[in-house]
Amino acid sequence: MNVRAMCSLIAEDYRAHGREWTRPGFRALAVHRFGNWRMSVRPKLLRAPLSMLYRWGYRHCRNVYGIEIPYTATIGRGVVVEHQGGIVVHGASVIGDGSIIRQNCTLGLRSLERLDEAPIIGKRVNIGAGAVVIGRVTIGDDAAIGANAVVMQDVPAGALAVGVPAVVKPGAR
Repeated sequence: MNVRAMCSLIAEDYRAHGREWTRPGFRALAVHRFGNWRMSVRPKLLRAPLSMLYRWGYRHCRNVYGIEIPYTATIGRGVVVEHQGGIVVHGASVIGDGSIIRQNCTLGLRSLERLDEAPIIGKRVNIGAGAVVIGRVTIGDDAAIGANAVVMQDVPAGALAVGVPAVVKPGAR
């Protein structure tokens, strides 16, 4: 990824967050995009100061805003982190274009023995406050995850998942 592509993605995130550069969700995504870009810098000697800057930004977003999105996570275009606080995204997670993530959401692992089995979130998915999506589950495009739902199974496109554990209601959105 070159600098122009990184700036283009950050500009899209800026527009998706209502052109408000002070929003913690925008800042966390900008740090994430920067973290991805800095890995393309060669040689390592030139990348080292950028890595220090990334680590500072990542820790600032994690400790001050409560938003933890490592650079290894795959984040689509126009993703909105709606509110700050308690958002944890595993590094192997995939989040599709135009998805919305609200406060206290966790996208993570079910077991520490399978570190690559993180959630795959489709396009335009709406994840409610306090939702937990764990394990190698796939959330289809245009699906909705209700507030405080615990999702441990696949959710088809356009469906709604609510409850603990989540019950999938097809076409309920």
